[in-house]
Amino acid sequence: MKILVTGKGGREHALITALSESPQKHELFAHPGSDAIATLATRVEAASLPELITWMKNNSIDLCMAGEEALLVKDSGLSNLCAEAGIPCWGPRKEIAQLEASKTYAKKFLKRHGIPTADFTICTNVAEAKAALTELPIVLKFDGLAAGKGVAVCTAKDEAEAFVDDVMEKRCFGPGDLLVEKCLTGPEISVFASVCDDKYQILMPARDYKRIRDNDQGPNTGGMGAVASLELAAPDLMQRIEREIVQPTVQGILKDGLTYRGFLYFGLMLTPTGPQVIEYNCRFGDPEAEAVLPMVRGDFATYAFEAAKGNLQPDLISFEPGWSICLISASAGYPASSHSGDVISGLESVSGARVYHCGTKKNAMGQFETNGGRVLAIVAQGATRVEAREKAYAQSAKVTFDGLQRRSDIGKMHFE
Repeated sequence: MKILVTGKGGREHALITALSESPQKHELFAHPGSDAIATLATRVEAASLPELITWMKNNSIDLCMAGEEALLVKDSGLSNLCAEAGIPCWGPRKEIAQLEASKTYAKKFLKRHGIPTADFTICTNVAEAKAALTELPIVLKFDGLAAGKGVAVCTAKDEAEAFVDDVMEKRCFGPGDLLVEKCLTGPEISVFASVCDDKYQILMPARDYKRIRDNDQGPNTGGMGAVASLELAAPDLMQRIEREIVQPTVQGILKDGLTYRGFLYFGLMLTPTGPQVIEYNCRFGDPEAEAVLPMVRGDFATYAFEAAKGNLQPDLISFEPGWSICLISASAGYPASSHSGDVISGLESVSGARVYHCGTKKNAMGQFETNGGRVLAIVAQGATRVEAREKAYAQSAKVTFDGLQRRSDIGKMHFE
């Protein structure tokens, strides 16, 4: 089978690794991929989405797997164009991918289908947004895609007003409305499901750590680490999440006259009154994918191929017991900026852990160097959370580069 994965980061490196470890050997491709991904998959250059579709047709690609979100809503939509070309795509069509691409679309969907979520106000200008800042703390969300950085949890009014100015006057994330949302409290959890029309399978849950510094301090990032385990949520909690959130979401998509095939991410807050939806992502989470995918057993490639054709077969995969912990190493200046060109040392010393490249490139001497904000994901597994955490930190300590940022409390905070 010939499989192409779209994207270039740590999530895509993890997806391609999982595909490469499927029982049968497949021919793997990545667009655009990275120097690290190129050790497992052939990189494909395409100047546009239609050009990529043409390349896939000409090269008889059997399955397209959407890694990152942008192409799902670009132009006519990756999945839509794949369908026209007769290529199975594991990723939703543009119309329903708005669940991630537009925060206001998602909130209206949640409200319409009675799925628990925080109260909200949609603001189209600065005056409306500042008038809506009636209680603190408060959550502000840019309506469109912003690589995980378009959300601010503000505890002070001046902080909230500054974010409003950034979004609505300076247009730091481009054109779009602002969502002003009641701040929920409680631990967060990431729940993933493979959704195939009216069927779904809930996968291993995870928890990510968004803030740049220990104790959830500092600005939001795309994620500084993640923990994954079947033990992360009690069976009764997972049953409630399925009953009140996952099932109504799948049914709601169908009621709206749409279909969904692909991974669906539910970002949840476990509030005192029960789980509530913070956000949807229309693909695997990042860095949660790097924590979850090493725990997958079975035939991941055939599973995705069959599901993309409308035949979800849950028995094709299973999940390893125990715990998986992912640690992100970020470059200097992240998340406000990123630093490229810092040589990475110690990669060859890592053993008993997986290394996924999020933002790296090879220099003229063949050394990996930083090439983005989040640089590396180093992931280890263990029978217990403590064992997995100790292994992940021991192996991560072997890898260094100038300006490295790494939290020290992943897999510890929220558990002790």
